[in-house]
Order: sequence, then structure tokens, then C-alpha cells
Amino acid sequence: MDAEITLRVDGTEHRFRVDTRTTLLDALREHLGTTSPKKGCDHGQCGACTVLLEGRRVNSCLALAVAHDGSEIVTAEGLAENGKLHPMQRAFIEHDGYQCGYCTPGQIVSAVGMLDEAEAGWPSHVTGDLSAEEIVLDDEEIRERMSGNLCRCAAYANIVPAIREVKER
Repeated sequence: MDAEITLRVDGTEHRFRVDTRTTLLDALREHLGTTSPKKGCDHGQCGACTVLLEGRRVNSCLALAVAHDGSEIVTAEGLAENGKLHPMQRAFIEHDGYQCGYCTPGQIVSAVGMLDEAEAGWPSHVTGDLSAEEIVLDDEEIRERMSGNLCRCAAYANIVPAIREVKER
């Protein structure tokens, strides 16, 4: 069964028909030609498909497109503004926070969403003081919060400093 949906992706509204079983990832890649979210595991375990959905990071391989009709979606491609890279994109380049690059778009989008979550005061599993006014994003906290995004090349030694730099700016 098909359904007509509208998605606002990276600032552009798209109206199209999809099978009701189509994941958000497949809608983005196959119907809209958006290439930054990648299909890694297709089971929500690797984070390569991470996008911001209404400002929150999600694994797009686990979300049905029809369930998000009318939603605002930001991919790694949509983080840049007016041809200028987002600070997180620049930091990943400056710190060599990638190797093969396959997971990089999901890592960058997840890092942006993670910083917003920490700024909002959302604790993680390793947050020491749940009543603290501000969450301290040390390396352990960053690693925990980014644990849903895997890098098979193991670029973590450069990803964590890139995220920390953007936080400190």
C-alpha cells in the first residue's frame, strides 16, 4: 500500500509517494537522492544512518517514513549554511575525525544532536551528578553519548577531540 507524504529535508519540502513499509532512510536515499545517511547495519546498531528528526537524533533505518509525514529532517548535508561548513564538520576535518568516511555523516549529525542534548541538561549513563546545573562533557561523557555511532576504522581518537573542540568554542 502506498501513501503520499511530505518531508522537509535540509530546508526543502518534498512531497512524494512511498510504500507504507519504507524506512525513513530508504525514503531519503532512494526517493530523494540524499546520500549522507548511510545504510550500515539496517538494524539501528551502527548509527551510520543518523539524522536529526525534529531536532533529535534518530536512526533513520528504524523509523517508518509515513510515521514522520510533515517532519523536519536535517542530514549532514543540511548542516552547512550558505556554503559554509558547520563547526562540527570543520572540526572533523581539522582533527582527521574520519578514515574511510562511511560513518562520518552519521557521526557528525549525532555529535551535533548530542551537544544539544547535553546543553539541555539531559544526563547520560555516566553523568556523575544528575542534579548539576551544567553537564561536563569530558572524554568519558562524550564517548558514552556517542556510543551508538560505530566507526569500523576506529577514528575515535580523533572524533572525541573534534567534538570537544566544538563544545569548547
